[in-house]
Amino acid sequence: MRKIYILLPTIFTAFLSAQKKDSAEIISEVRIDAYKKPAAFISSTKSVSVVSENLLNQNTPERMLESINQIAGARMEERSPGSYRISLRGSTLRSPFGVRNVKVYLDDFISSDASGNTYFNVISPELIKKMEIYKGPESGDYGAVTGGTVLLKTSDSEKTSANLSLGSYGTFNQSFDFSKQLGKHFIEIFQNYYQTDSYREQSKVVRKQVFLKDNFQYSERGTLKAMILYADLDYQTPGGLTLEQMQLNRKQARPATKTVPGAEDQDAGIRNKMILAGLSNEYRFNSDFSHFILIQGSYVDFENPFITNFENRFEKNFALRTHLNYEKNWEHIALAYRLGFEGGISDILIKNYDNNRGVEGNPQNFDKIKNTSGFYFLSQKLNVDEKLFSDISLSLNSNAYDWERLFPRNENGKTRFKNQWLPNFGLSYLFAKGFSVRAKIGKGNSAPTNEEIRSSDQQFNTSLRPEYGWNKEIGIRKQFGNSLFIEGSYFDFRMKDAIVRRQNEAGQEFFVNSGATVQKGLEVLLESKSFNLKNDIFNYFKFRFSGSFYQFTFEDYRQNDNDFSGNDLTGVPQTTVNSLINFILFKKLSVDYSHFYTSKIPLNDANSVWSEPSVVGNIQFRFPFELDRTRLNIFLQIQNLYNEDYVSGFDINAFGNRYYNPAAKRNFVFGVKADF
Repeated sequence: MRKIYILLPTIFTAFLSAQKKDSAEIISEVRIDAYKKPAAFISSTKSVSVVSENLLNQNTPERMLESINQIAGARMEERSPGSYRISLRGSTLRSPFGVRNVKVYLDDFISSDASGNTYFNVISPELIKKMEIYKGPESGDYGAVTGGTVLLKTSDSEKTSANLSLGSYGTFNQSFDFSKQLGKHFIEIFQNYYQTDSYREQSKVVRKQVFLKDNFQYSERGTLKAMILYADLDYQTPGGLTLEQMQLNRKQARPATKTVPGAEDQDAGIRNKMILAGLSNEYRFNSDFSHFILIQGSYVDFENPFITNFENRFEKNFALRTHLNYEKNWEHIALAYRLGFEGGISDILIKNYDNNRGVEGNPQNFDKIKNTSGFYFLSQKLNVDEKLFSDISLSLNSNAYDWERLFPRNENGKTRFKNQWLPNFGLSYLFAKGFSVRAKIGKGNSAPTNEEIRSSDQQFNTSLRPEYGWNKEIGIRKQFGNSLFIEGSYFDFRMKDAIVRRQNEAGQEFFVNSGATVQKGLEVLLESKSFNLKNDIFNYFKFRFSGSFYQFTFEDYRQNDNDFSGNDLTGVPQTTVNSLINFILFKKLSVDYSHFYTSKIPLNDANSVWSEPSVVGNIQFRFPFELDRTRLNIFLQIQNLYNEDYVSGFDINAFGNRYYNPAAKRNFVFGVKADF
């Protein structure tokens, strides 16, 4: 099966080379927004991938895993339903759950808090209509992260739709999306309810979400945008298993030991209620000058009954972004400058209690953390004769936090990290229409998040330092006629003071700086257009093939008496290969057939335990038909088509060898989407 899967793109490339080109948009002519620095994809200097509607359709209702994992260099992991990580070029080294070291924006607004933590799992996949994924440091636009940046886009066109689906393990999903232009206002109302019992014990999920936005064009020169997102996410956490426990019973939650209760005993889980609201205004003074500003705030009520404690966390966040823009176009030259600031404040109260079987017991520790971060940035874009493109930027980044222990004793402190100047230089040259080469060099810096400074061991890790490094890369993009598009990128990222996760014998996490890493890799993409085969049975066909080929190692890493220098980077596969084939039968039946290959993964820094490689196949059938003025699309998704035993998210460096979070066997989702 693996040989067939890998050979398919080659066979179909040869088959389709003789087909006529169609009239659909050329892949290389896709435009990216790049947070209000729009550019043609083919000429962009950035290492960026676009997650299109076709890829978003691959997701099951609860996650974006299928679409993100089709992107070379991006990897979304599922430790259990509701618990996800996003890795951009190996950035999950420090993420036991959630998203860290990856900046996330939702339309104009900032989803990440001031310390760099993002509750990505509260966002419904059905809300998102497009994604832009930027790999590596982009500090001149997005500040201090070394992993990358994700831009999430909601609807920008009129539509009314409703979705209802049922699936294996008691899965139920319902959503409603309404967007319409009303005079000078473009509004969107989105609502979603999702629940599932899930594959493993102690892994139920319930998510409720409401999203409202209003884009008000109050004049020819100005647009005011308002947004509010409310999410209520409640999911159980079954915990990691040892290899022996997984082989005995893949569905079980982490069992009790003689000294420590199990996940079911303690009703382990996450209950996260979040509200995010903001306003943005963009105003063009004249043809050359414009100004943008946003203000936003969020509140998070977070509960985490865990094996050893019951944590309550109350977070208040505030953020501001503003920049002045200058653009000038001459006959052969286009020039743009952007000068601005983005900053945020997070104020968090954390209370830990004994966990008496899912109920708060005696208090353990009460703490406060206040994190402030921000960056000033200046960027320049130059376009010479639509041939030579440059993107040069510089940012000055600051990050500090105050901490205070309120109970059982009083103590406090403050840590201010050294300000960092972070430059980025990008250059691309368009040799011909549909053929470009690019080169980029940039410095990234990533300070510890609040959950790393004060992790589940309930100690303040004031010695933890930011990680930083230089990234160099080159790339090529080539369109072959109107049929095929290929892209290749090679990068070399050298990181210092890499932050790595550890676990103590109670399963509580803490973090250390692990010296230096060398991260080299090749990323490739091959994508076809949709070909009209002019056949009554086999009508349309297109495919996509992507791969990441990495050599990530610790360069200088010693842990007590152990020297791990030269070891493979923990939690990062050397090879991932993904494919997606779309075709239409009988002019009605759409079929999406996807595969995800992941090579073996080192599960601890010593490289003494490795995962098994895996190949996971999914298939989806969609059948549309008209009912009066309503278009119905019936779909059936089969996940893990070959019924593989695999793990989609490991607990790296887990104490007691509890690395494994088994994924579901073959499962189904059946539903209908109505477009009115």
